[in-house]
Amino acid sequence: MLQQTGVYVLERGEEALIGRAWLTQNATTSIDIQYFIWSTDNIGILAAELLLTAAERGVTVRVLVDDILVDAEESTLLMLAAHPNVHIRIYNPNITVGVSLWQRIRNAVTGFREINQRMHDKTAIFDEIVGITGGRNMADEYFDYDDEYNFRDRDVLLLGRAVSEMSDNFTEFWDSDLAVPVESILADSTDPISAQDQRSYFQELHQYARDPANFDARFRAAIATADNYFPDVLQATRWETVRFLSDVPGKNDGESGFGGGGESTQQLFDAVKNAKQSILIQSPYLILPEGGIELFEELGKAGVRIRISTNSLASTDNIQAFSGYQRQRADLLDAGVELYEFMDEPNISKELIERYPSIAANSPIFGMHAKSMVIDDRILFVGTFNLDPRSANLNTEVGVLVDSAVLAQQVTASIERDMAPGNSWQTTKDFNPDFVVSRGKRFRTWMNKLLPMEPVL
Repeated sequence: MLQQTGVYVLERGEEALIGRAWLTQNATTSIDIQYFIWSTDNIGILAAELLLTAAERGVTVRVLVDDILVDAEESTLLMLAAHPNVHIRIYNPNITVGVSLWQRIRNAVTGFREINQRMHDKTAIFDEIVGITGGRNMADEYFDYDDEYNFRDRDVLLLGRAVSEMSDNFTEFWDSDLAVPVESILADSTDPISAQDQRSYFQELHQYARDPANFDARFRAAIATADNYFPDVLQATRWETVRFLSDVPGKNDGESGFGGGGESTQQLFDAVKNAKQSILIQSPYLILPEGGIELFEELGKAGVRIRISTNSLASTDNIQAFSGYQRQRADLLDAGVELYEFMDEPNISKELIERYPSIAANSPIFGMHAKSMVIDDRILFVGTFNLDPRSANLNTEVGVLVDSAVLAQQVTASIERDMAPGNSWQTTKDFNPDFVVSRGKRFRTWMNKLLPMEPVL
């Protein structure tokens, strides 16, 4: 068992939130956090307050966030980083943090590839013993708590060997030249922070997180159950052979322009090409990189059944990516791939609405965000890798390959439920569900198809 890894699949947003909260509250030495998106919404603020509380009891907290979608105020980042146990670094800071409008325009013109090299990794490591990775960013919509739009997503909780590999990868990114301390980025842009400023801000953050007016009872109730819930998770954990997949900072050397691949790309390609019977994929964005359709066609001719669950035009949050999928959809079908497009109001959403009736008032849209794959009913992948050129060539990605028929069956059942009638449309050569959206959205998607954007989709 020492050479194996404990694995538990986090399907529901509620249990993914509870797991992170319980681990944060019970960490004793260190918490390392790596995310593509960390929003300043309810989940994001609550997570920040929990991490600050951990730091105040002596836990070393390191946070590495990609630059492109940072929405926190610069003063907030500096206030948190001023705590002696909190360390914040920004990955590839060339578009948002400490960057003026003119610098942003200059970077976009002179370094278009560089601003598209993002850290898409999502990992949380507690005491170097327990880790979580998968599709979820730190924001309401990834945990079934948004009133307008929610994602179907998936994480895995890990214990043991793979966590050591995850921790080593985090350190590699933390020590890279692309990870810049927030204090260095903002050294000349803000006034010095006094001890009184820091104390006042921390007190306000704690008060905000405890105020029922700011945090609905459903958030507090979920975290309050953590002590009872998490031991059951540990009991249900399976010990399996697990390979942690990751990229080096920067993905590749850049000599291939917008191409070049990466370590995670190659390992997933090797797993797919060795399939003998079946491949089941769930990806929110579906634009196969060069050679992908040909590979699927070759596998199909060899008797491998390929099914893919992805977003419909109605459910997608990214019409630019969907336009790329539209261009390939007919070719995928010709290659023998079975396509299932997730509905924006799937029957499965009723489970969420029944748990939290207040969400139903706004009739939220539901979209797909899980990045998973099952090969030959045995090899399971869960991670951050989208099936698109951006993940293949530009974004750094992480994930796990798990050799387990039991866990593969569990995730297969979940994906097949998402693909079932009432949750997804099956797209064929004679039918696609694009017509269900407004003419305006269809027109915007068509316009995006005219743009040469595929390498960065």
